[in-house]
Amino acid sequence: MIVPAEVVDYDPRWPLWFAEIRAGLTPYLAEVPHVCEHVGSTAVPGLAAKPIIDVDIVVPSAELVPLVIGRLAEAGYLHEGDQGIDGREAFALPPDAVHYHHLYVVVDGNKAHRDHVVLRDHLRADAADRERYAARKRELAHLLTTDRTAYVDGKGALVEELIAKAGGSRAADGSGRSGA
Repeated sequence: MIVPAEVVDYDPRWPLWFAEIRAGLTPYLAEVPHVCEHVGSTAVPGLAAKPIIDVDIVVPSAELVPLVIGRLAEAGYLHEGDQGIDGREAFALPPDAVHYHHLYVVVDGNKAHRDHVVLRDHLRADAADRERYAARKRELAHLLTTDRTAYVDGKGALVEELIAKAGGSRAADGSGRSGA
């Protein structure tokens, strides 16, 4: 599957794509206490984004993370570690994925989870900040085909600012990195 390398206007199909991804995960996680959350820019109506659905599988305790990693392996996902963000386990897509997405496992209330939710909810509620973020993403979009890290880093200061403004904690770890 080709990684989307453009920033596009909001697509009302994104929540439906999330629902399809969640439905595909449900049989593997049926007996594990969890919640699947749509996070990232595609979870914010009206926000321009890369057409990549960000999904957090939220578990109530760290003890469940290895179990979920194993269940996701059964579903064809490849565990990629935390990718430099403590408390967020990332996964590569199975070859038969229908929609391109980022999949993470987080513990309810940990920093990675809080930051995903705080940023999403703030951008849903604040039209001015939503537009500022969209403008920054569009400004950096040319980097998606040459240097994705520079794209993410280029959003870092604004992401930190927005999370701090919304009462989150991204700035505390100094990474400024978010998949949103």
